[in-house]
Amino acid sequence: MTKTSLTLLAATAALAASIAHAEPATYAIDPTHTFVTFEAQHFGTSTNRGRFDKKAGSITLDKAAKTGKVDVTLETASINTGTAPFDNHLKSKDFFNVEAFPKATFVSDKLVFEGEKVTAVVGTLTLLGKPQTVTFKAHNFNCYQNPMLKREVCGGDFDTTIQRGDFGMTYGLPGIPNDIHLIIQIEAVKQ
Repeated sequence: MTKTSLTLLAATAALAASIAHAEPATYAIDPTHTFVTFEAQHFGTSTNRGRFDKKAGSITLDKAAKTGKVDVTLETASINTGTAPFDNHLKSKDFFNVEAFPKATFVSDKLVFEGEKVTAVVGTLTLLGKPQTVTFKAHNFNCYQNPMLKREVCGGDFDTTIQRGDFGMTYGLPGIPNDIHLIIQIEAVKQ
């Protein structure tokens, strides 16, 4: 074997070893590209929509092992429907009880992959101090090199439907429906 062949073989082996031992990467949620919104039917007629303006969290992703973790926190008092009286009612004890429960969380250590794509995230959503297992279906999951940040960004759109009564949010049932469609549009920047 020539010296060039040995050098090439050693470089290939080193590259393969580094890929095989890739470390999980941590991504910080970008609040300017992350939106947590909800939709609820209003007495079977129109759809009420709102969002939480203050959110934070991180994602750990090991693409080689196809594993990861998600940790998202919402400030419940940051709820925003565009209508102040409605926001105030949602902040009250009838719904989010923001004085007693200022934060809602979603924590997961189970990401479901199909090939290179995350297709679902299973974890624990805690509202009003009550934890429930939920599964967010993933849409458009992707990672890309952000040209402005010069770093990798991963994200997508994730949605689920929860039963608000499961969390003790029973005001107005059954007139105000139990089903709440929850959507998290998320982008997170590699640290």
